[in-house]
Amino acid sequence: MRIRYKDAGCSFCARMKEEYMDNVNSFLTEQPVGALMRKYSLPCIISLLVGALYNIVDQIFIANADYLGSYGNAANTVVFPLTIIALAIATMLGDGTCALVSLSLGAGKQKRANDAVGLSVIVTTLAGIVLMAVYLIFASPILTAMGAGVNDTTFALAKQYFFWIALGIPFYMFGQAMNPIIRSDGSPRFAMGTLLAGAIINIILDPILIYPMHMGMAGAAIATILGQIAAALMAVWYLAHMKAVHLSKEAFGIRLNLMRHIIPLGMTSFLSQVSMVFSMIAVNNMARHYGALDPVFSQAQYAQIPTAVIGIVMKFFQIIISISIGLSAGCIPVVGYNMGARRTDRVRELLHKLLIAEAFVGLVACVIFELFPHQLIGIFGAAHESQYYTDFAVRCIRIFLSMVILSCVNKGTFIFLQALGKAVESTALSLIREIVLGVGLVLLLPVFMGLDGLLWFMPVADIITFIVSLIVLRRTGKELARPASAKKEYVTA
Repeated sequence: MRIRYKDAGCSFCARMKEEYMDNVNSFLTEQPVGALMRKYSLPCIISLLVGALYNIVDQIFIANADYLGSYGNAANTVVFPLTIIALAIATMLGDGTCALVSLSLGAGKQKRANDAVGLSVIVTTLAGIVLMAVYLIFASPILTAMGAGVNDTTFALAKQYFFWIALGIPFYMFGQAMNPIIRSDGSPRFAMGTLLAGAIINIILDPILIYPMHMGMAGAAIATILGQIAAALMAVWYLAHMKAVHLSKEAFGIRLNLMRHIIPLGMTSFLSQVSMVFSMIAVNNMARHYGALDPVFSQAQYAQIPTAVIGIVMKFFQIIISISIGLSAGCIPVVGYNMGARRTDRVRELLHKLLIAEAFVGLVACVIFELFPHQLIGIFGAAHESQYYTDFAVRCIRIFLSMVILSCVNKGTFIFLQALGKAVESTALSLIREIVLGVGLVLLLPVFMGLDGLLWFMPVADIITFIVSLIVLRRTGKELARPASAKKEYVTA
């Protein structure tokens, strides 16, 4: 039963309210670890899948519109990394705040949790407005850098789509940043519901605006931002009705001391997203360069195929990695609260269960990708394209996604370390995988393998990262197994 304390001026009521806030999430140290993992991870998985669907749904409807086809697919692929930049900033602020709030509540530091959420609201709003302005002012050079210049048709469609997507950036960032914060407040289902509502609106409006209304790329983008606005408004409503966190006017302020904790705790989430941007920029430009050297894709009517296909395959990867991230990110409140309460026995148990779940997801995905590539690419309008499109897509799916099981385990490891407050280890692993290997191999392998080098960089990068991750996991497991008196304090001051 929820207790309401109306008399904030009464010292007894104030103490009772503080005690209620301290205990509202105490079940995180009491309920079975497996049950908590399901309770928090499933809504998080669905939330992330729904977030991924915004762009994927657009691409499916675009691909099956005969007046857009692979040109529209390529345009969507070019704009996609720019939405990921917004998502990277939002998840850094949201996941970092989520981790800090969970650690703070577990340690009984209520005011710090309140102030962290208020700070995140302000910074996310300002960041969204600034990024929107940058996108609108520098649209043409940004799209050129992303590889939109593969041909004039692709560039024109990308510019049309990007204009509307840029207008929705503040709403998109706010909804995505508040989502993990809502989970940390003990409401994973509501967090899921905000994104689900937005995705449903997008799915309903996309075919209406693209087909009978013939609005093309603009229609796909408008459907997307209307869904994002709905999700953001639901998040605003929840902020006024939080449970474990109490937002007052005093909570909304710029506090640099808290930002110094939020940013490191959210850095892994930032790197895991923004690295995809660097990788896709490299991939798009290398696809354009080495495609021009290919006897088939050097022809004008096929020049956009490598960009379109690799973009689609990365969307398949995004679906699986959303499940992987959801499994681990959903555990952040549970891990953080138990670390704050010094229940590292439960944290160690959760780590074992998480890694098994990540490996299972990756294994199932790998089987699907290897056995059914023709059916998968058929979803994205392959029937309307040349045989070259289908052949390249099948080869791309089978090679690019062959080590997805390691991708899942690696991603789960990065985020779990982040939830522990081990920002240095988590960030270092992310940098190795996402920047050093994710970009370096894209630039290196095509020199020796041509276009196929773009397909092999992903499995090679994941194999190398997995070896390094095993070393870090082994050391982390030993730390969690030490007696309580020997453990260092994980909760940031």
